[in-house]
Amino acid sequence: MSLFIGTAHAATGTAQPGGGMEMIIMLLVFGLVFYFMIYRPQAKRVKEHKSLMSALSKGDEVLTQGGLVGKIIKVSDEKDFIAITIADNTEVTVQKSAISAVLPKGTMKSL
Repeated sequence: MSLFIGTAHAATGTAQPGGGMEMIIMLLVFGLVFYFMIYRPQAKRVKEHKSLMSALSKGDEVLTQGGLVGKIIKVSDEKDFIAITIADNTEVTVQKSAISAVLPKGTMKSL
């Protein structure tokens, strides 16, 4: 026997049987929680954003992810870009995916 290392004793009892069914049930519950709490709401948001992108048209007032509020003056379907005017004689070209919301008509005048 060493001064610093203790003696290892083997366990004398029998090992408990493995719980394979409990592990499968736990994984299924975890999968369901993952689906309903993470995947499903995110898929719903993506679907709503795609429908917003397809509904953009000239004259809509929009809010970009950068915080710019402007009116759409040109929509380019093949290149996925739109041109918005944020003030008189000031145009900005942004990607369609940068639009976060379509605002009600007259919002720019009330600002």
